[in-house]
Amino acid sequence: MLKNTFDVIVIGAGHAGCEAALASARIGVKTLLITTSKSSIARMSCNPSIGGIGKSHLVSEIDAMGGEMARNADYTGIQFKVLNRRKGPAVQASRIQCDKSAYAFRMQAIIENTHNLTVQEGIVSSLWIEKGKLKGVVADENIKIAGNTVVLSMGTFLNGTIHVGEKSYSGGRIGETAVTEIGSQLKNLGFNIIRFKTGTPPRIHENSINYDAIEIQPGEEPPSLISVVARIDFDYKNKHGKSLAEDEIKEMFHVEHFSPEMRPWVPGTDQIPCYLTYTNQKTHQIIKKNLKRSSLYGGHIKATGVRYCPSIEDKIVKFSDKTRHHVFIEPEGRSTIEIYPNGTSNSLPEKVQDELIHSISGFEQAKIITYGYAIEYDLFDSIQLKNTLESKLIENLFIAGQLNGTTGYEEAAAQGFIAGVNAAKKAQGKSSITISRNEGYIGVLIDDLITKGVDEPYRMFTSRAEHRLALRQDNAMFRMAGHAKEIGICSKSEISAREKNIQIVDHEIDRLIKSGLSKRIISGNAAYNSLPDHKNIPDELMRQIEINLKYHGYIKRELEQIARYSTVEKAIIPPWIDYEKIKALRYEAQQKLKKIRPQTLGQASRIPGVNPADIAILDIWIKRGKLV
Repeated sequence: MLKNTFDVIVIGAGHAGCEAALASARIGVKTLLITTSKSSIARMSCNPSIGGIGKSHLVSEIDAMGGEMARNADYTGIQFKVLNRRKGPAVQASRIQCDKSAYAFRMQAIIENTHNLTVQEGIVSSLWIEKGKLKGVVADENIKIAGNTVVLSMGTFLNGTIHVGEKSYSGGRIGETAVTEIGSQLKNLGFNIIRFKTGTPPRIHENSINYDAIEIQPGEEPPSLISVVARIDFDYKNKHGKSLAEDEIKEMFHVEHFSPEMRPWVPGTDQIPCYLTYTNQKTHQIIKKNLKRSSLYGGHIKATGVRYCPSIEDKIVKFSDKTRHHVFIEPEGRSTIEIYPNGTSNSLPEKVQDELIHSISGFEQAKIITYGYAIEYDLFDSIQLKNTLESKLIENLFIAGQLNGTTGYEEAAAQGFIAGVNAAKKAQGKSSITISRNEGYIGVLIDDLITKGVDEPYRMFTSRAEHRLALRQDNAMFRMAGHAKEIGICSKSEISAREKNIQIVDHEIDRLIKSGLSKRIISGNAAYNSLPDHKNIPDELMRQIEINLKYHGYIKRELEQIARYSTVEKAIIPPWIDYEKIKALRYEAQQKLKKIRPQTLGQASRIPGVNPADIAILDIWIKRGKLV
């Protein structure tokens, strides 16, 4: 038995686990990160990209509160783009194609040099529970490790099964062992288990592609960096012709020691192009002819797959009227030979994969390095969680990432950060951190999970937010300022600078409205820096001023709605409420409320099957108080 006792134990070192462990350690508590292999930390199992519609909003919010994903993506990015640039700012999103190896190496270097954080290789077989209380975990050879709180973030490893055509075998992902024992324990403890499916395409040798037959897709200049630190570094390099000093970078990275892996190159430089090609009728015929040999359509897979990122078999079946589908050809790094053909995810036999890949324009002589596969895995019913991501069944146990039914690196990292923060706060005996859906996309994500549950892998979109004009990617740093201050990872000087910038923006907006100059920006006849008496401020603040003025009426209306709903949103449902005794509630509402046990009236109002009349009745009972 280990003599050490940890404040927080994080199991699994994927994108959720990394953020959880770093957040916990940066808050100042003794943290242990357990992984099957140190070399697999932060591995990008699928597409090596970060961001996208809705997803970049999550990444920006993580960055604003002291998380690592945005920095890691910016510093290892090989191509940068802004999606929806022709649309309004609410739906614009950054997407970064990353160097797969550099992304993992950099995150590993950050973790290795973070104070309060210990990494241990091993497999956790079970939770250590005595007399109904969580004491820690049980690892290899029945070794007990004491911990005040535990974060589970094992991704697709829980009872994972890999499928390639008619072949199936146990695995968390290709070449890695699945986790089985802890799942059985949790099921016996009352956790509802669900099973989902995801997949990945084959990887192709870069020198076997005919680039003359495909369309080039260059990155954008200047690069659309997400993290504040990377933007500072990039601007400094452009202004002074040299990079920031190591001591300055070390402080901004929250590390004790600096290593070259932490800054493999200046963010945004030397971008690498992606390419575009399409499937065709021949491709579709090959897939149709071999559908029954697919794991998905051959009956081997029973789990629910991702609606918004379907396999190529799903596309051919469900969109049979389409004569072609996009295939985005994306390099996996500066020094790797592997190319990611985004859009060809499948679970067909290897020989069929060869045939379908060779039917695509530019891929006629393509050499497959690694074949695509599907994976089924277990997860937990997310309605059994609190909005802190602590389990309702076992106190001090937090769950994050794909184990809660989400898909995507960004959704996992957002949950990991919140779980890590709250696990650390719980270990310190301090109040938890919660983000409402009116404050950020992280709040939308968690609220959806705990009030609605999941019947298919959950992916973030801007359309999931009711107030998306107020919750833009570009203002995440300002929106999250209060939470960042409360969490305590960001330095006092950083918080102070942010608060000063908010004051500058607010003051200028007020001045321009009162002077009538705002009309020139709203009409499009002037930019901020062309107006009289304008302040000499950074482009980022100018953008905030211009957006807030152009959409002033809409944003004001959204903020008024948020203020109106805040009373209901924050109204706590006391634990003594017995839904079965409230006879005025409809039976369906009683059953849903009893099952989910929402923490606030706001959460209760978003449960499918609970209507406004039910909320009004529940509100009356709460105000009446507990009857003796």
